[in-house]
Amino acid sequence: MRELGKDLIIVDKDPQKVETLREEAYEAIVGDISEIETLRGLKTKKLSGVLIVSSDNEANKQALRNVKKHFRPSLYCVARASDVINLQEMEEIGADFVFMPSRIVSKSLTRSLERAESVRIGNQLSQWFTKNTGKTLAVVVHDNPDPDAISGALALKLMAENYGLSPTILYNGEIGHQENKAFVNLLGINLEHMEGRDISEFDEIALVDCAVAGSNNMLSEGTHIGVVIDHHPVGDAEIDADFIDIRPNVGASATIMTKYLQELNIDISSEIATALLYGIRTDTLDFKRNTDPNDLSAASFLYPMADHEVLDQLERPSMSIETLDVLGQAIKNRQVVGSYLLSNVGNIRDRDALPQAADYLLNLEGIFTSIVFGVSDDVIYISGRSNDIRVNLGTILKKAFGEGSAGGHSTAAGAQIALGVFSDIKDRQTLLKLVDEAVVKKFLKAVGVEEVDE
Repeated sequence: MRELGKDLIIVDKDPQKVETLREEAYEAIVGDISEIETLRGLKTKKLSGVLIVSSDNEANKQALRNVKKHFRPSLYCVARASDVINLQEMEEIGADFVFMPSRIVSKSLTRSLERAESVRIGNQLSQWFTKNTGKTLAVVVHDNPDPDAISGALALKLMAENYGLSPTILYNGEIGHQENKAFVNLLGINLEHMEGRDISEFDEIALVDCAVAGSNNMLSEGTHIGVVIDHHPVGDAEIDADFIDIRPNVGASATIMTKYLQELNIDISSEIATALLYGIRTDTLDFKRNTDPNDLSAASFLYPMADHEVLDQLERPSMSIETLDVLGQAIKNRQVVGSYLLSNVGNIRDRDALPQAADYLLNLEGIFTSIVFGVSDDVIYISGRSNDIRVNLGTILKKAFGEGSAGGHSTAAGAQIALGVFSDIKDRQTLLKLVDEAVVKKFLKAVGVEEVDE
């Protein structure tokens, strides 16, 4: 209480303890806090709060009753309980806050262990960078990267430069989503396309926001990776890498990278802070999806350094004509089966329009899971969203379309399936009809629904 500038009066039944406290310059008196006579001896008009912290549950409850009965009702009361039952009883009597020492110790130990683990893996990554000083590094993100992947790659690039490596961020596919284009342009982010680049030019490779070589990236299967940092669950996939940090409980790879920048004491520019904060916000849907306390603490750290004018511009980009067309097709072609909505939008040029349509359709009344799919370059692209607590969408899509073709989280997932034999079909309408039947049938079978409602 001295830290708060408050006077403290301590009441204890043990005269020896009281004497010791007085020797340490505390105001202490001998008495039983559960007895009303003891309480009446205190200067109650000056009291701002009462801490009832003996190890005797019954004495604490009686003290609470006396305080609530004889003191002013607004007096703040803190009480100690040894178990949940006594905690609930003290709350019912009127305690403003009840704590359990065992829980406090448990939380303290958990924080200490988390801190120790954070230091350990931070040191491991630092050692890897130190060992590879002077080398070239390809920082590879998943195909058609989003702000989480791009900002995470930016952070890893910054870390590598601080350790004397020469990093280059590489991507495959397109940056098609209008928000993603605005993100790259407004922050002046430099990424290079993997087409025409020989990955063997680089001494080392890092994967950010993806974990398996050849899965949603242009690397060859079995490629050895130096560093893997991701937040997507990988199931039983085997990863050949020197350093692996995969945290499925965390909502964004940008969160993990922010923690590393903090741990390694690397200065962060406003541009990188803005990018990381935006990456966290978009991947957690503004902290409403797959959000962990680490996401909130990382965002809190980045917030004062971020450029909020740029963030405002990123949140209001114009919608492309293609996205509007895809959204219109998704609404027009929707099929509803119970609480599931599936929609085939046909041929697409911008696959980033699919998750936007899936997000939008999830707002329809009675819909808890939306699946939107389309065809581009002999590949079927599928995007799903769900707010059904009974459904793990990532697991469902893997079950429906294959472990190597699909993945994601419980509320947001996607899949990519090669057309295979379907690609020989010349009539596009026939092809799209067969794709529609195949995707819908496989998905409904995976969720245990056999028939489509008419």
